Order: sequence, then C-alpha cells, then structure tokens
Amino acid sequence: MDDGKPVWAPHPTDGFQLGMIVDIGADTLTIEPLNHRGKIFLAPINQVFPAEDDVNKHVEDNCSLMYLNEATLLNNVRVRYSKDLIYTFVANILIAVNPYYDIPKLYAPETIKSYQGRSLGTLPPHVYAIADKAYRDMKVLKMSQSIIVSGESGAGKTENTKFVLRYLTTSYGTGQDIDERIVEANPLLEAFGNAKTVRNNNSSRFGKFVEIHFNEKNAVVGGFVSHYLLEKSRICMQGTDERNYHIFYRLCAGASEDIRDMLHLNSPDSFRYLNRGCTRYFSSKESDKQIMQNRKSPEHVKAGALKDPLLDDLGDFNRMCVAMKKIGLDDTEKLNLFRVVAGVLHLGNIDFEETGSTSGGCVLKNQSSQTLQHCAELLGLDQEDLRVSLTTRVMLTTAGGAKGTVIKVPLKVEQANSARDALAKAVYSRLFDHVVTRVNQCFPFETSSNFIGVLDIAGFEYFEHNSYEQFCINYCNEKLQQFFNERILKEEQELYQKEGLGVNEVHYVDNQDCIDLIEAKLLGILDILDEENRLPQPSDQHFAETIHSKHKDHFRLTIPRKSKLAIHRNIRDDEGFIIRHFAGAVCYETTQFVEKNNDALHMSLESLVCESKDKFVRDLFENNSNSKDSKQKAGKLSFISVGNKFKTQLNLLLEKLRSTGSSFIRCVKPNLKMVSHQFEGAQILSQLQCSGMVSVLDLMQGGFPSRAPFHELYNMYKQYMPDKLTRLDPRLFCKALFKALGLNDMDYKFGLTRVFFRPGKFAEFDQIMRSDPEHLAQLVKRVNKWLVCSRWKKVQWCGLSVIKLKNKMKYRASACIKIQKTIRMWLCKRRHKPRIDGLVKVRNLKKRMEKFNEAVHGLKEGKQEMSKQIQELAASIDALMAKIKATVMSRKEIEQEYEGLVKKSELLLSSMQKKKQEEEETERLKRIQEEMEKERKRHEEEEQLRKQEEEDRRMKSEMEQKRKQEEEQRKKREEEERIMQAELDIQLALEREEEAQRQAMLEQERRDRELALRIAQSEAELIQDEAQMDPSLRRGPQVQASKAAAGMKKYDLSKWKYAELRDAINTSCDIELLAACREEFHRRLKVYHAWKSKNKKRNTEAEQRAPKSVTDYAQQNPAPPVPARQQEITMNRQQRYFRIPFIRPADQYKDPQNKKKGWWYAHFDGPWIARQMELHPDKQPILLVAGKDDMEMCELSLEETGLTRKRGAEILPRQFEEIWERCGGIQYLRNAIESKQARPTYATAMLQNLLK
Repeated sequence: MDDGKPVWAPHPTDGFQLGMIVDIGADTLTIEPLNHRGKIFLAPINQVFPAEDDVNKHVEDNCSLMYLNEATLLNNVRVRYSKDLIYTFVANILIAVNPYYDIPKLYAPETIKSYQGRSLGTLPPHVYAIADKAYRDMKVLKMSQSIIVSGESGAGKTENTKFVLRYLTTSYGTGQDIDERIVEANPLLEAFGNAKTVRNNNSSRFGKFVEIHFNEKNAVVGGFVSHYLLEKSRICMQGTDERNYHIFYRLCAGASEDIRDMLHLNSPDSFRYLNRGCTRYFSSKESDKQIMQNRKSPEHVKAGALKDPLLDDLGDFNRMCVAMKKIGLDDTEKLNLFRVVAGVLHLGNIDFEETGSTSGGCVLKNQSSQTLQHCAELLGLDQEDLRVSLTTRVMLTTAGGAKGTVIKVPLKVEQANSARDALAKAVYSRLFDHVVTRVNQCFPFETSSNFIGVLDIAGFEYFEHNSYEQFCINYCNEKLQQFFNERILKEEQELYQKEGLGVNEVHYVDNQDCIDLIEAKLLGILDILDEENRLPQPSDQHFAETIHSKHKDHFRLTIPRKSKLAIHRNIRDDEGFIIRHFAGAVCYETTQFVEKNNDALHMSLESLVCESKDKFVRDLFENNSNSKDSKQKAGKLSFISVGNKFKTQLNLLLEKLRSTGSSFIRCVKPNLKMVSHQFEGAQILSQLQCSGMVSVLDLMQGGFPSRAPFHELYNMYKQYMPDKLTRLDPRLFCKALFKALGLNDMDYKFGLTRVFFRPGKFAEFDQIMRSDPEHLAQLVKRVNKWLVCSRWKKVQWCGLSVIKLKNKMKYRASACIKIQKTIRMWLCKRRHKPRIDGLVKVRNLKKRMEKFNEAVHGLKEGKQEMSKQIQELAASIDALMAKIKATVMSRKEIEQEYEGLVKKSELLLSSMQKKKQEEEETERLKRIQEEMEKERKRHEEEEQLRKQEEEDRRMKSEMEQKRKQEEEQRKKREEEERIMQAELDIQLALEREEEAQRQAMLEQERRDRELALRIAQSEAELIQDEAQMDPSLRRGPQVQASKAAAGMKKYDLSKWKYAELRDAINTSCDIELLAACREEFHRRLKVYHAWKSKNKKRNTEAEQRAPKSVTDYAQQNPAPPVPARQQEITMNRQQRYFRIPFIRPADQYKDPQNKKKGWWYAHFDGPWIARQMELHPDKQPILLVAGKDDMEMCELSLEETGLTRKRGAEILPRQFEEIWERCGGIQYLRNAIESKQARPTYATAMLQNLLK
C-alpha cells in the first residue's frame, strides 16, 4: 500500500509511531509498526499521516517539510529537542520546548548581537528572533507590537519573557540605568508573585503584561507593568507538595539575624500559612550549607533541599535585595516590605477557641497572645483593637435613613478563622499591588511613540481539585485562544480572500460558545456568581444548582459525574460543574467560589487597617478607605466582585492586543517530571493541538506567512537601484525585481496591495537584495533586460490587439450591410408581392389577346365590331396594368378587377363562338377554350397553393406559440426543481452541520480523555470510555439507527479485509454478495484516495485517475448512498463505453493552447469501471484493467461520474474495441489474465472465449 512508504500512526505514549499500511478497512487502515514486525493494529484513517523520506531530518521551520501535518510537526520537534535545539518555527510562530537545564551559550551576549536586525528565518529559531521581529515591525509599520507567550504551567513562559525583555533592553536600550531596571524588576515580581506548584517549581501565580516603551528614535525610554489575578488563596492554603509565595521562604532563609529578630522569624514549619504545604527550601549543596540549622524545617532536614537549576532561596534573596537597590528602593522601604510579609505570617498563627458562654462567640487562645503582639507590632495596629476586630463584626443599624447604633456581633471560631484569612489575603494582595506600583515608578517616561508588550499569564490549568483561581485562569486562556484564532486563522484567511490569493479555507474549533457561557450578561457564570454574592445568605451549593438549571443542555457544561476521572464522579451536582474548554474538560469544585469572588473585608477589619499607626500599611489601604462611607451605606449589595474586575481587565488587555501587531511564542512542557532530555510525545502532541498549531499547519499548507506592501518594498530597496528603475510604479518595480531575480512563482504571490511570500522566502529575497555591489549590478542589468522584454511584449500585444480590433470592425461593418440588405429586400417583397402577382396574371391575359386577334381575322362577318370589343378589352387590361403600377392596391382589389376582365374575355369568346360557322374556326375556338380552362385550373392551383402557404404559416405560428408555452412550462419545471434542489441543499447543509458538530464533539471527547489521562495517576482511575465499550451495550438513537441500517444490509462487510473483498469479487458466484463486495471495495478505494489527496506533498498536484470534469461532477453532485448494489443487479451488468477529452495536470500550464489535449476512454461493466485508456500526443498510451490497476483507475461508479449525462460522451462498443486493440490492449489484458491479476469482467470473459 502507498508504494511501501512509511506512515505515522497514533501511539498512546509517543504520540505517533512509524509503520506501513498493510490493509484498507471500512474507516480504518491496518498498520504494521516498523519496530514490531508482524504485529498489526487498526488506526482511524484521519489519524494516519505520511512520513518524510528521512524521519531523522529536522528543519528550522516546520513549513519547510514536504508533508505538513501534526505527526511530522511532532517528529521535527522531537528530533530537534534531542539535539538541544529547543526552538522551532511554524511560519512566524515560535515553538519553545522547556529544556529544564541551561544550554551553553544559548542566551549569551554574543548571541544577542547576532540576531540584531536580522530577518526572521536567516538565523536558527530563537526567542531573540521573535523579539527582533517585533522591534523591526514596530519600527517599519510605526505600530505598537505585542508578544503573547503562552503554554501550560511549567512550559517556560516566564523564562522566555525574561529573555525577550533582556534582548530588547540590551539591543535597543539607551545604555542608561533604566534598561537595567526593567530587567531587574523581574526577580522582585517573581519573589512576590511566583510559587512552587506540583507542575512547576517557579509558577507565576499572577498574569503580567510588561510594556517596553520607545521614543521616536526607537530607543527604550521606560516601561510599565500591568498585573492580573494574583492567586490569593495560596497565601492561606497550599497543596501537599506545593509552597506559598517564594518571598516567605526567602525571607526565612536569607534574612540577616538583625532583621530575623526584628521580624520574629523562625523556620517555615512554625507558620500555619507555610507548614500545611512543602516547607523545604530550594538550594544547591553550597547554599544549603550556608543556611543555619535553626532556619530549616524538619522536613527539609529529613528529605533534603529542593533542586532546581534556576532557583535558590538564599541566593535569590540576596539577588532580590540587589534588584531592590537597583530599581531605587532604599533600606527603609525594603524593611517595610519585609515587615508586612512577616506580619502576614504571624497573622496566620493566631488561633481561636470557643468562649463557652451563651453568646456563642470566640476568643484568642492563650498561646496566640505573643503572636498577636508580634502581628500588631509589625502592621502598626493596636493589639487590643486587632483582637476585637478578629473576634467580632460591627453592624450598623439604620432607621429612616439615619445612622443608628453600632452593634458588635461575636464571631464563631470558623468565622474568626475566615476573617483572619481574609485580612491576610487583603494585606498581601495590596502589598503586591504596591510592589508593582513601585516597579512602574522606577522606570518612568514622559512620552513614548510606541511600545512592545510581552504578555506572560498563567497557562491552562487542570488538577484533580480545581477551584475559583483555575476557573479564572482558564477563562483567560479561552479568551487568548480566541484572539489567536482570530489573528492567525480568521484574519489571515480574510486577508487572503481580500487580496484574491485563492487559498483554501481552514476550519478550526470556535470557542465563542465557551466564552459566552462564562461571561455572557445575566446567564454567564460570572454574572450568576455575582447575583449569588448579592443574596442575603449566599451559598456555593445554590450557585452550582443555578448554573446547572440555567445551562441544562449546554454542550460546554455538564455535571461532575460525567467526568472521565473516577475521583470527580464522587462530587455531587451542587458541589461542582464541568466545563469543556478548548484544551479539554475541567471539573471545578464550587466550594469557596462565593467567598473568593468577594474582595471586600468586613467593616471592622477594614477600618482597623485603614487607621494603622504605620504610614506604610495605612497607604496600602488608602485607595479603598475613600469609598468606605458609601460602602457602609450600600451594605451587602456593593460587594467588590473579583470575577467582574478580572473580566474588565481582561477585555481592556484584549483591546490593547487587538490594537497592536502580534507575535506568538508557544511554550511546550516536554514531560510531567520536569526533567531534562525526556520527551513524552503524547502529552506534547496534546499541547500542540490545543495551542492551535495543527490548524496553523493546515493554513500554511497553502499559506503565505510573510507579506509586504508594494510601496514598502519599493521604499526598502529603491536606494539600491538606479534612478531609471526608481521612477517605476511600486507594483511594476516589485514585479520587475522578482522576475529579474528569477524567483520561483510558487514561492510568492502578488495580491492587490502587497506581495506574499512562502515561509522563509522573504529572508532569502532580503539576503539577495543586500548582497555585494557586483551582484547588484548584475541584478540591475537583468531588471533592465526584463523591463525591455516585457515592454516589447506589451507593444507587440498592443499592435496585435489593434490589428485584431480593426479586422473585427471591418467584419462587423460588412455583416451589418448584409443584414440591412437582406432585411430591406424582405420588407420590399412583403409590401409589393400582391401587385407583382397581379401584374403577372394580367400580362398573361394580355398575351392571350393576340390569339383573340387571330380568331377575329378568321371571321367573315362582324370583324370590325369584334375587333372593337377586343381593343376595348386590351385597353381595359392596359389600364389595369397602369393602375397596378401607379397605385398601391390590395390583393383583393386586384383579384376583383382581374376577375372582371376574365369575364369580359369569356363573354367576348362566347360571342365569337356564336358567330363562328366554319369547323376550323370552331376547333380553333375550342382550343382557346381548352387553354382558358387550363389557365383557370392553373389559377385555382395557384390559389390553392397560396392558401396552403398561408395554412403552413399559421401552423408554424401555432407551433412557435406551443414551443414558447412548452419553454415556459419547462422553465417553471426547472424553477420547481431548483427550489426542490435548494431545499435538498439546505437539508444536506444541515446534515453537514450536524456532522461537523458531531465531529467537534468527538474531538472534544478526545481532548477531555487526553486531559484526564494526564491528570490521572494510573489508568485505573479513569472511567472506561463509552466509545471503547462493547457496541452491544450502547444505547441511544444513533445506536438504534446504526442497528436499523445494519439490519437493512444483508452482508456486513465492515470487518472484511481489503484482500478478502478482492478475492470474493474474483471468485464469488452469488450476484448479491458480488455486488455488495464491489460496492464496499470501491468505497474503500474512495476513502483511501481521499486520504492520499489530503496528505499529498506540498506544492504538488493530486494524482488524477479521471478527467477533472468527472471528479468535479462527483464532488458537486454526490450520488445517493444507494444502491450501486441494486443498480448492478437491475442493470444486469450492462456494458457501456465513453470517451471525453483529457488534459494531464502537468501539461495544463505548459500547454495553454490545449495542443496536447488527449482522450480518456472508459469501459464500464455494470456500475464499475473495467478498462481504462489515456491517449496523449507524443506519449505512449496508458492502459489499465480492473484488478491489476485498481489504485490507478477511476474509483467512481458510473452514476457518480455523470458520464451518462454528457452529450456525445457515450460511444459504440466497436469504436472502443478498435482503439483498445490498436493500442495493444488485447495483449495487455491477456498478460493480466495469465498472471491472475485481472478481475473477472465482461472483457476478460470475451477475450477468453476468443482465445479458446
């Protein structure tokens, strides 16, 4: 199969494995793995992809591969990763795989210098290349740029962000202190905002958008940091193997003894906010020895330090202190920061116990008194006020709008714990806001022309237990994924369409419905949560129930018990919900959703901190104290919604991103263990699919990622060109340039306003243009030559066009004269025909007068009288002739006068007969009478002929009328058929849409399962997928439909092998089985050829086994799924022969005049083709017979080809057989029969009879 070439087939852990196609199934391919010969497995046909000829070859840009698909992308990333090449381009998008160790010289200063001003693709892929591209785009387009760094937690987003910032400040900074400050701000932000999670040792628990601002000279003038959604719940609670924010551990490990005593610090295990998670430090062997034993927790002493090449708590504390100094924080402010951090730790150690009185309140435990004192001292609070505020809550009574009395309500132990934790979160989050504000103050700027923004925000998160933080993070990632789809896929395709490039449309999963589910007004989850917060007694259970009731049938939302993980199936419906995100389904537990969504403290605590004796703490809360009175009046309804605040921030961020140019860095996590040189193919493939890389590959299959407007190219390169060329129009200038360079037409395309380049080709073009002067002189010479040639061709074409136009005008003039002459003649005839006919008759009558005179001369008596009468009659005839000539007379008038003359002549003749006495005279008169009788008969015949002509004209008119009526009826019938067809098309479109939705659901199910696999510790925790269950156990309408369809089929051939079908066709005598086998055999051929066409090599034409008109007809008019089987039986194997013109795709462009047009012959034995011929000039005839050449022959049925509807396509058997014999077909078929390769058909039977 497929010429024995290897293919990539799915593999559960490696993503894909190499194999060979050994059989074609109903919707599957049978694959034999190359590393396990003899062992075969079935793979869905849409998940099998052709492999490159050399699978160990790697390329810098994945678009340079011959086959663009997800398997070759994964293999290219794998091969590059094994060689420590962690960066790979997919067009202009950078894939960055986290190496989990320092690669020597990868980020060295000399590397930074090498990428400055270099076009994308001229140097190996690097994060510096993307940074420089953003800078150059900003400089050329005068437009701000954004770099979106995305990926899962632990994929390396934060590190890549730091490298981008370092590159921009080092390369394009002013050399002043401000450049260093921008870089040094990162350690400080990481200390307060990063933490260890199970998936990442240095996970950013907040999002940031760092803007580097440039002046009009494109030099760095300052920066600004926006931050989003700090994970506040981590301050009070962490997972077993997770830590709180780094600053807590670094302060415990690195603070000097003086500071440690001042802040009353101890080892991490002595603080509640640290000891429920991991209490070990990050340290190396050297730094671990420097940390004093009394600062280490028992866990650290027992298990040893945490290891990470980029983290060291003691060293990082010292680096953070240096960074604080560099960005302008003095020792006082530094101590203020440490004091508040320590205050938060001590606040967490305050414990409560019940009073035992009837009031039901609580008091501080005795052992917490010292802790309370430390906390109050560090935060500048009164010790007793803090005690009261933590154990009671103030209520204000109002009567008639006036302020009433203040009531202190005692709090229960649980409520006091919640109040303590809320205060800790509020203090730390405001401290973090202050840190960001101070960071922004350290690199101020007055004005800026543009900026480059780097977005580093938490990646898509999924754990066994997911809460409000994961919900907000994943909502943000949904929005960013949509932005990626719009910017890279949707806008790209719209631009191609607008510029008229004719690139095929690429389909991608639109996640707008998921975003609407979260953020829609009134019905969105965020609005439902806000409404719940406003209730007098909000609860997480009621919130979950409301979501399920309002989105009962939403595709993206479902109940926890439908999860793929067993652990989630124990969650009740009112305790959580599942959202099917773009990356997979995530189960959220709604516990604390309501609490985490409210950012407001209760009044007594807020008043306490706002009136702190410590100015630093007081300043942290001063922005909130201004609105205190209004909040007291508004009460419950004016809570501060975290979700809506985040939604507003996110929408502002996306508006900013949409207003800038964008570059994308997709970070990839190579393994879950976070170790170097371990490549887990399946989970990396899942990340690449979720990040939209596969859709980008589909687009780039025929896409042009680099583009430049004509005027821009003109301005860029006109300095290299002589004046003669710079005077050209920009479009013509570009065209001349490209033709002169001899660029391949496949590498670029001209749009309406710009030129588009294939991946990497713009860099080649740029390199050629900036080469040495000698080469440039040659280039100019070639440009001049091309211009002369093209202009001469234009002159020739214009001359020929003028001559052609002149000849056309002459021809049309002569044709007009001829038309005029003919019409005038016809009009004249129609007008004068009655008079001409009348004159002819009267002249004939006058000729007879001579015979009258002869008769009169023969009379003996009454000659004069008779002569006189004859003269009078002649005079009447002459008068009538003159009248006919002079006046316009109707046929009727002429007939009347003519009849009168005829009567007169008859009277004269009768009188002459009376007077005739002699026999001779009588005989003469008799002859005259006979002649008159003949004339009368002739006249009657003429009249009858004239009437016949009139009758014919009338009948023709009726026929024409009838034809018009039939034409109208036919049009009506066609209109009705068109309406019916439109309805059918709508129905088919609906069916296609349903199929697309079904495919989307299947794709979503696949992603959900992959995500569940990555969460699960073992396969045992997974719920068995319904798709893998026994088909007999399935239920539902689709199953019933499939059973009904199976019941209708007499033979179920879905499990038959391709070879078995072929053998059955060759040997079976059962007509129905034979027809069923033929149908299934050709169906599989169609599926296989469709797969080959979809996965063909880039920039190559698809194989053509039948003329394009035939294949186009089959695509536009899909045959009804019936019954090729019934058709074959009813047709009783009719033999039909066809011939149509055929041009090979390779000759189509070489021969625009169709001089190489050939003929395609086909012999259909029943509904399927039996023999096929192609005859082309200057080429050997191509002969094919069924059985031997199935893969090269037309796989369509006769009905699908539409040949029976083509006028003149069907030919006589004799005509086909003559050509077949002349081209050596008999010998070819005989050889096939003898080698037992030919399938039994009418042709083989006839030849065998002939040979016998």
